[in-house]
Amino acid sequence: MPVDGRRYGQRVDARESSGSGAKEFQRVAQALRTRIADGTYPLSSYLPPQRELVTEFGVSRDTIQRALRDLAEEELILSRQGSGSRVLKVPPVQSSAPTVAGLRRGVDLRRVISSAFEAREVTMDVYTLTSESLQAHLYFQVERIYAREITPERIALRLLLPDAGVPLPYPRVKGDKEDQRLQERLRAMSRRHTASLRGSFNDLRTQGLVPIVDLEIRHTPMVPPFKLYLMNGVEALHGMYNVIERQIELADGEVVTALDVLGVSATMTHHVKDEDAYSPGSVFVGSMQAWFNSVWTNLSE
Repeated sequence: MPVDGRRYGQRVDARESSGSGAKEFQRVAQALRTRIADGTYPLSSYLPPQRELVTEFGVSRDTIQRALRDLAEEELILSRQGSGSRVLKVPPVQSSAPTVAGLRRGVDLRRVISSAFEAREVTMDVYTLTSESLQAHLYFQVERIYAREITPERIALRLLLPDAGVPLPYPRVKGDKEDQRLQERLRAMSRRHTASLRGSFNDLRTQGLVPIVDLEIRHTPMVPPFKLYLMNGVEALHGMYNVIERQIELADGEVVTALDVLGVSATMTHHVKDEDAYSPGSVFVGSMQAWFNSVWTNLSE
């Protein structure tokens, strides 16, 4: 409760008047950091107005402003009088415990990739059925680079895809293993997405926005049962493909019942390598990196 009769927005919380104001602004700042990290306030969005934060947290406007200054000094937000506070970047992931990414609220794929692209040197190793969702997420990072929101000096991406000559169990027309139309459709989509990736990355290099850009795509005679993202040697996102039955419309307008996997909506687990070499996060990231390197070196072209 306020300790005096000052007008709304100018009140002083009793806890602040008791000498714990520092703890109050830290509490607010941490709450806002968490919301930026979990996607409540996405990149390029604006935080609520200060008057709303005053009401929500039950603190003075000075406390809110102090918390916002902290976030601005960390370069998480950009505050301009009259324009509000815009989210500039996502705090780096700290926890080494597995967390859930995907459809459920929590660590989503875009947030983790955006955090990885805050680094000066960005490395990504990706194993996937197609490059559809990857292309979409990386295009968002390309836009951030053009806007000068991030300025990586090097980007290195290694992409592992299934070989075009390998028969895939999905997608396929249900009940007709000889029908190859869905697999031809999948390969055509993959070619379009990888061509778009190459074009976007080449433009970053030729326009001088990123000095060093390396994109290498290889194919392996394996059917991906999962998708895997390894980032900057310290993070891994891993998600199993679930086979579902759904309707797909072909180019000629025919609608077929297909057995397929939906990588875009797959739930993924997030693992972070830490200082303990034997922690679950460190072991998972290290083992998946070793697996990727072995396939890249020995089973891909």
